[in-house]
Amino acid sequence: MDWAMTTKGYNQRRACALAGIDPRVYRRRSKRPADTELRARMKELASERRRFGYRRLHILLKREGWEVNWKKLYRLSAKKG
Repeated sequence: MDWAMTTKGYNQRRACALAGIDPRVYRRRSKRPADTELRARMKELASERRRFGYRRLHILLKREGWEVNWKKLYRLSAKKG
C-alpha cells in the first residue's frame, strides 16, 4: 500500500482499490495493547523449555502471577513475534 502511494504516486483510494481492500481497513489502528512484557516473558520461558506449548506456558505464567487468558496466549504464540 505505502509502496504504491510513494513510488507510483497513487492516492490512497486508488492504491486500496488495486490491493482489493477498503480504505477504512487500511486506516484503522489497532486498539490492542502491545503486551511487550508478556511477550518477553513468554519468549524466555519458551527458550528455556522448548517442548512446551502455549498450554503449558499458560500454567507457568499463572504460577508466576500473570492473569492471562489462554486464548490470548495462543494468539501471541502463533504470531511468533
